[in-house]
Amino acid sequence: MAGRVVLVSSSIVRPVNSNQSGRTKIHLTPFDFSLLQFSSPQRGLLFPKPDPSFHLISQLKSSLSLALDIYFPFAGRLVKTENLEDNTVSLFVDCDDSGARFLHAEAKSVSVSDILQPDGSVPCFLDDFFPRNGLKNCDGAPEPLLVVQVTEMNDGVFIGYSYNHMVADGVSMWDFFHTWSKICSSGSCFDHKPLVLKRWFLEGIDYPIHIPVSMTERPPTSRESSSVDTTKHWMLHFTKKNISDLKAKANSEVGSSDMVISSFQAVSAHMWRSIIRHSGISQERETQCKLVVDIRQRINPPLEKDCFGNMVYLASAVTTVEELLDRGLGWAALEIRKLVSSQTNENCRSFAEDWVKNVKNLKLGIGSKVDGDTIAIASSPRFEVYNKDFGWGKPIAARSGPSSSLNGKLTLFPGINEGSIDVQATLRSDILVNLLADVEFLEHVTTA
Repeated sequence: MAGRVVLVSSSIVRPVNSNQSGRTKIHLTPFDFSLLQFSSPQRGLLFPKPDPSFHLISQLKSSLSLALDIYFPFAGRLVKTENLEDNTVSLFVDCDDSGARFLHAEAKSVSVSDILQPDGSVPCFLDDFFPRNGLKNCDGAPEPLLVVQVTEMNDGVFIGYSYNHMVADGVSMWDFFHTWSKICSSGSCFDHKPLVLKRWFLEGIDYPIHIPVSMTERPPTSRESSSVDTTKHWMLHFTKKNISDLKAKANSEVGSSDMVISSFQAVSAHMWRSIIRHSGISQERETQCKLVVDIRQRINPPLEKDCFGNMVYLASAVTTVEELLDRGLGWAALEIRKLVSSQTNENCRSFAEDWVKNVKNLKLGIGSKVDGDTIAIASSPRFEVYNKDFGWGKPIAARSGPSSSLNGKLTLFPGINEGSIDVQATLRSDILVNLLADVEFLEHVTTA
């Protein structure tokens, strides 16, 4: 860690009751493997500074140990085995209670106001408040599946984390974070129901799945890495009224009572059209809006809404730049709505079966272009992030880390005010400058 952040200690926190039986191995599905080359997700919450009587680090570590006893996969390790008969490898999660990594850091010269910039910019030094920068899910075999970093500031505390996306998704991670905060604030482990694993495997597919060795290795350095230096992070705020106006506009353009546009779809469409308008690409080019879709309730029979594991995958709405810009907000929102609605049980099964069938011919990398024609929307404004009280107060703000700093990545959070949405946008500097000067865009967005 460089600059303002100083690492004080690094330790491993294990479940309080290590030596659990009957939960040793979790096989990975095609949905998990499709995330191999993605960067490990990073999220974090900014809190006020606790009273000195609150033993911050010791209480966070002891409550983390109790939380890991419930969410035991986070204390395991990703294991790679060689299949000599066909020169492939397999991966599984070994729930061996090896533990999560806990980093304690200090940034005594940093204040809450330094992070909450009035113009919406995200300061570069915040990168060091997140653990495991640059790590991909395919790097996970020797690493802890969960790393937490607690950074004490002048007048606040930042709790950042990174986790292996093949083991869990945002639903599972925020559920875990909520449980950890409740244990810490209460001082004991409350009566929590046993963890429900996703338990979804397709018939006709042999597990463990055999994959080429190359899929577990990083691809050669490409344009993906060169794009990181040219992007900036910016917070964009949609108030409840902003969203209401956007929805009203989109729904009036759609003009159908059977096709109602949601808040998420209206905001996503507004961001998609506005970013592409300033990307400088030709009208004939294709443009994509990629969404992370939760399929727990989309498969048949449906899974429990809070079952633990990774149950998301990336789906894309595709059109031309000319169509996107000429047909209006309602049309773009409707394309996103159709994309989400199309993720049916048959669609999910087809994806998994095709993935296994074509595993030897799959392209490595995330498959996203980084020259301005694609936006990728991660996280969800439905996640409850502002109810995570560890015992000294609720969060002040939520942020995403620098992992996968590709041009066009949008991370959505609920706003701190009810009904609002915050978007952390990662964009090329030239696109960002033009976007922040766009009157049509700013009519529905604030940066303060």
